[in-house]
Amino acid sequence: MGRKPKILGAAVGDCVHVAGVVNFLHLAEAQGYATFCLGPAVPVDELLGAALEDDPDIIAVGYRLTPETGARVLAELKDKAERMGLAHKRFIFGGVGAVCDYARRLGLFEAVFDADTTVDEIIAYLRGGPTRQDEVDYPQTLVGRIEFKHPYPILRHHFGLPSVEATIRGVEAIAEARCLDVISLGTDQNAQEHFFRPEEMDPDEHGAGGVPVRTPDDLRAIYQASRRGNYPLMRCYSGTRDTLKWAAMLKETINNAWCAVPLFWYSQLDGRSRRPLDESIAEAQELMHWHARHGIPVEMNESHHWSLRDAPDTVAVAAAFLAAYNAYRCGVRTYVQQLMFNNPPGTSFKMDLAKMLAKLELVGELEGARFRVLRETRTGLSSYPADLDRAKGQIASSVTVQMALQPHIVHVVAYTEASHAATAEDVIASCRIAEQAIRNAVHGLPDMLRDPDIQERKNQLVQEARQLLEAIRSLAPGGTGDPWTDPATLKLAVEMGLLDAPHLMGNKAARGKMRTRMVGGACVAVDPATGRPLREEERIARVFADYERAMAGTPAPPPSA
Repeated sequence: MGRKPKILGAAVGDCVHVAGVVNFLHLAEAQGYATFCLGPAVPVDELLGAALEDDPDIIAVGYRLTPETGARVLAELKDKAERMGLAHKRFIFGGVGAVCDYARRLGLFEAVFDADTTVDEIIAYLRGGPTRQDEVDYPQTLVGRIEFKHPYPILRHHFGLPSVEATIRGVEAIAEARCLDVISLGTDQNAQEHFFRPEEMDPDEHGAGGVPVRTPDDLRAIYQASRRGNYPLMRCYSGTRDTLKWAAMLKETINNAWCAVPLFWYSQLDGRSRRPLDESIAEAQELMHWHARHGIPVEMNESHHWSLRDAPDTVAVAAAFLAAYNAYRCGVRTYVQQLMFNNPPGTSFKMDLAKMLAKLELVGELEGARFRVLRETRTGLSSYPADLDRAKGQIASSVTVQMALQPHIVHVVAYTEASHAATAEDVIASCRIAEQAIRNAVHGLPDMLRDPDIQERKNQLVQEARQLLEAIRSLAPGGTGDPWTDPATLKLAVEMGLLDAPHLMGNKAARGKMRTRMVGGACVAVDPATGRPLREEERIARVFADYERAMAGTPAPPPSA
């Protein structure tokens, strides 16, 4: 094994602020460097003496005090480095404001990092590239971007304003801020359902829920606006109708980084489309096949939709597996497992981690040479308080806990979620908050996953989800094929109530009889009459009994006392 390149770091002169140097050295270690820090307030002579003795490849100098004093210290550093024969060494500088401006003019430092320097730029420098990069320096595929950013996750954020022009300006600002790796374009409901049938659009819904794209050129213009700054990837949710046309258009116009498609949703089940459930499931499978053939990663925008409707955690875990299993069977090679935390509201951090670990354990059973699973975490949509200061605390704490799962992607949700749709400024600020939480976690986070309460709940959820999956498998008549991918079987699982949620009450496509409540920070199924938590085995037996009575025309028994 070859010698590791060595970096010597110090806060120089009278500066005691060594945190910036230490953080830089942490990043360097992750990129394969050997590092040594002399600490705070290191005299110039001591720094250069150590450089003579240790012969580092790079000398990292930090200074964060007044510009006048900083200029004198840096001038002394250059003068003595020249006299000691060290001026040929690779010096770099990190600081703020006018001191950085002076450092750039001094002619000693090959790179200067200031408060606007991003992690991407530092990593690029450590890998031998320029700190300010062009499009060719930023990978334009999902996997490439993840590998480029390691050990940090890439950041994704939803964005779309009620006009194309405003969205273009916002995308430009976000890209220039270099804070975001993936812009997840949000289009309005008219576009998602009626893009290819404009005569069916409702004028009153123009711009509702996102940007009102109406032509492929709208998408091209928005994508072109992102070709600056750190050249973020762009992606967009699947349409709720004409999904294959949507997919081809997104690939051609915005180089869609990955597809997000639900298995059960965007149908009669949630009202985003008029498609019957079995039809929408079959179309989702066809859409996954299309993306698999084109080598585009797929995310199943599925499991958290059940939790958003207060389904018990067991249903959410089983739905996560069913979604991944369908992607696997459709030939998808790179799969994005979305893990929405704080959902339903009232879920504790412990029970959140248990639920996510259960999902990852079941989905991980599919993983192999032909099926790679990428972990994507996010803060819950409905978890933000309306008070914006408290909301900032929510995003920071949620992202910190998410980092226990070592995500490849962190889907940042703006702290303004409970107040208004995120502006470009809101997106940038939210990404900065998340980035700081991520930096702190990468530098060393306690192992929360070893908590016995988390492991016990995870094991319970895995067991219950397997029971539910086997119950679904049993629905298929002989000769059906694979019950977990059969649209008719999956539709029946929803109609009879094996897959159910309280918010589906009155929904013609679902049973809608499920009742749940939060118990110890977990969402569990309960007896509708007594509120008593139900074991999954008991709940499944009740569902089958109710279904059999309904098929036989027998009245249901009175509620239990």
